[in-house]
Amino acid sequence: MKRLLVFALLSVLPAACGAAGRPPLPISSMSPYQPAALRRHYEDAAADKQAGEKFYNLLREYAGQDALVLGYKAASEAIKARDASMLNKLTYVQQAARTFDQAVSLDADNAEIRFLRFSVESNLPPFLGLSKHVEQDKSFLLNAALQHPGSGMDAQAFETVRGFLVGRGHVSDDDAQRLARVKG
Repeated sequence: MKRLLVFALLSVLPAACGAAGRPPLPISSMSPYQPAALRRHYEDAAADKQAGEKFYNLLREYAGQDALVLGYKAASEAIKARDASMLNKLTYVQQAARTFDQAVSLDADNAEIRFLRFSVESNLPPFLGLSKHVEQDKSFLLNAALQHPGSGMDAQAFETVRGFLVGRGHVSDDDAQRLARVKG
């Protein structure tokens, strides 16, 4: 009986722990918080008010400590600010700034989180005083993109970051040419 129990545990343990006996990832493949799903929501929300509301509602109650999910939660709060009444805009932007601070404090070297913060802060009016990290994040992102594929970004995130930096004129012509030579 003991052998049967040990065998049963050993056969279930690898599946529960993931490959090579590692603990399972905190975000399951069925979770709406998968990076690919969050990216899709973010892109849709950036272009459409209804998608922005859906994105915000998806992440509003998230209380976990996954740094990337928190980065997207902050982005959803910033998008909510874009679509909110004049009285509520500042509240949502300030909440987004706090959530970005939390996400970056959990994983300061995550280029995707730094990109989300950069994409929000670089679009805020300077008089709000909430664009404190624009130059720092731009430098971080440029360096990360130039080091790709050793940057830690997957191909999709790299293409998004490179497209934003170059397409929005956030880098010099020389840096844009250097980025164009990096293979995605």
